[in-house]
Amino acid sequence: MSEVWMVHGTMPDENWRPTPLDADSWWSAVEMYDRRYTFVAAGPRTREDWLHDVASVMRGETTDPRAWRTIDPDEGEEEREDDPAYPFIAPPVDEAGAAQWRGRLREIPRSAVARLLVLLATLDLDVSTDPRSPAQRAEMEKHARVILTRFPEGTRFFTNTSGGGACLDFYQKISSCSPISQYAWDLGLLWVSDEEVGLIWSFDPR
Repeated sequence: MSEVWMVHGTMPDENWRPTPLDADSWWSAVEMYDRRYTFVAAGPRTREDWLHDVASVMRGETTDPRAWRTIDPDEGEEEREDDPAYPFIAPPVDEAGAAQWRGRLREIPRSAVARLLVLLATLDLDVSTDPRSPAQRAEMEKHARVILTRFPEGTRFFTNTSGGGACLDFYQKISSCSPISQYAWDLGLLWVSDEEVGLIWSFDPR
């Protein structure tokens, strides 16, 4: 199979020729997160210390640099009146607090991101128990590849779990996480490029 989908800013058509990634293809790809409690948003990177920009995305203080679709299940909810970052725990501004918050994250290679994106769309944040058919899984993997094309080479990727063991296989059962929300269990992808930061983060409020 050709690897042309790895070219930044393109996605494969049915013949595996690269076609431009645009607002419509992004919309279709992130739609798989409509099925569950997932936050999807990006913002511009304005500082060397990107935690400040991440906090701005969490608080809804920025807009997507490309004006593409975002997903915010808590928009307009009462909890936002007291805490604009809800349900996230935004990175603290003090050095010690920021270091502790950053310590909840683990950097992962680009090769692990597509499976993480699929995991974040599963019903119980567990690929191994997701009841959907192989055909539906294949469709989710297609969407994950589309999302991945947004990120240029050199983008750094972070999550808050060690995944399914040392091999970072996010299709294996996830046994632990370091929450960055007010819930006891959440999993997500944080990306940082030279131009932007963003979050695709799923929550389990049970």
